[in-house]
Amino acid sequence: MAAQVGAPGAAVRAHEELFAYWTSLREGARLPGRRHLDPAGIKRLLPTVSLIDVRHDARDGGPPEFRVRLAGTGLYGVYGREITGKRLPEIYNSSAADYWRVELGKVVSDRRPAVGVHSLAWRGASHLSILWLRLPLASDGERVDMILGFDAVVGMTQMTSGIRAA
Repeated sequence: MAAQVGAPGAAVRAHEELFAYWTSLREGARLPGRRHLDPAGIKRLLPTVSLIDVRHDARDGGPPEFRVRLAGTGLYGVYGREITGKRLPEIYNSSAADYWRVELGKVVSDRRPAVGVHSLAWRGASHLSILWLRLPLASDGERVDMILGFDAVVGMTQMTSGIRAA
């Protein structure tokens, strides 16, 4: 896996930076929409930023579907392939897809940011995790139709001490 692994403290600072940017775009209780985002405002974070489309099924009122509209170039190493244009079941195994369906569903229904940690064990890298942030976006300021994401890979890297057994 060729993901860039960072320290948890740096990941938290990046989350705080993106959250502050998102907050600056809000107008009172109204959520910002995709049109409010300016990539120059978050340039340093772009490699691991994602935009996730939220598709509401108006016919049956069922749970929303999620599709990655845009995935930063740094996410390729996390997922081992391009995920732009893919739906959750096309990216993850069933338990990981279920995890993301629940977490993203909360962002949509609560209209509030969410943060968490998700193990990369599904990808064969149980020593690594994603410290993730998901921020709701709404074209009309009310109904969440997109989610702004940021992922930071954290975990233990193999270290060598130079000390060898005799």
